[in-house]
Amino acid sequence: MKTDTIFYSLFQAVPSIFFELINQSPQEASNYEFTSREVKQLAFRIDGLFFPKINDSAKPVYVVEVQFQPDDDLYYRLFAELFLYLRQSKPPYRWQVVVIYPSRSIERTQELHFDDILLLNRVKRIYLDELGEAGETSLGVGVVKLVIENEETAPELARRLIAQAKQQLIDAATKRDLINLIETIIVYKLPQKSREEIEAMLGLNELKQSRVYQEALEEGKQQGLEEGKQEGKQEAKLEAIPRMVQFGLSVEAIAQLLDLPLELVQQVVQQSHQ
Repeated sequence: MKTDTIFYSLFQAVPSIFFELINQSPQEASNYEFTSREVKQLAFRIDGLFFPKINDSAKPVYVVEVQFQPDDDLYYRLFAELFLYLRQSKPPYRWQVVVIYPSRSIERTQELHFDDILLLNRVKRIYLDELGEAGETSLGVGVVKLVIENEETAPELARRLIAQAKQQLIDAATKRDLINLIETIIVYKLPQKSREEIEAMLGLNELKQSRVYQEALEEGKQQGLEEGKQEGKQEAKLEAIPRMVQFGLSVEAIAQLLDLPLELVQQVVQQSHQ
């Protein structure tokens, strides 16, 4: 299972789940944007980043890493990316690292170099098999635990979570996205079964035919089309930058004409020269 993709999709669709995992109020998600950041010129990318939406230095930037395979280099890479990002961006916020493991047995601490850093309050390690009672009562934490549930009991847990989502979630789009993610997790866990078999197993046939679900699905499609249009416009602007430089326009003028951040224009110009 592509667990990192599943988790990042989960945090993108229902960011409140992340804040439940770190024992913060789910409402805190409204103050953050889940995104990624590239560390320039070094081929590094921080894939999971909860960045504050508001200018409040008391709210940290959360750097999220999902690790389901043993990796001796994880902390070398993670802290290298973090501190290079801090050097380049100098965000006006504190930083907080959150690493999510299925169990302690996967972690490779590299104590010689990182024992003191891993003890900092700014570094939080979450072991999904140790979440305990929270996984039984919280919908978000339950979906996270579904990722490590064994194949035999996963469908039963998925059905319970879907019923919980139907009862607890008011927003139709959020409910649709979360149920789709639950279904996707089961698809990964049971690759021998078809999508239709899994829909029947989870009792989703009737739900997907309901008017509310169809309206939420149509709304999601329209949103996706709008986002696709915006991405296309952005790509066209970026492709135009080198040509505009050839005509002698300054990066400042290009940024103003294309309504783009000056830093982004400078980055594209530099890459085109390389």
